Amino acid sequence: MATLEDALSEAKRNNRVCPQPRKWQELYELLPSKRRVGNGWEPSLPFILAAWDMPALPKMLRFREHLEGAAAHGNIEQVHAFICSLPESEWRHIGE
Repeated sequence: MATLEDALSEAKRNNRVCPQPRKWQELYELLPSKRRVGNGWEPSLPFILAAWDMPALPKMLRFREHLEGAAAHGNIEQVHAFICSLPESEWRHIGE
C-alpha cells in the first residue's frame, strides 16, 4: 500500500520538479473533491499553460500540495501508481 511518503519520494527522484503539463493535468483530474472556491479552485490548479514559465520551487510546492490532497482524501494509491508509470521524459527536472 502506497503512502504519501512513497509518492513524495517518487516525485523527488532524479531532481524532478513536476510532471510535464499534459500529465500534470491528467494527475489533477485524479484528485478527488475538486471544487470552485471564489475565483480559484481547491486544490489549486497545476501550473500549466501560461503558468508553465513559473520557477521550479512554486511548481514543486504545488505538486506536493496535490500529492498531500490525494493522501488526505484516500486517493494516494491511485496517484502514486500514476506517477510511477510516467517515463522520465514526462517529468520536468531542476535546471530544465
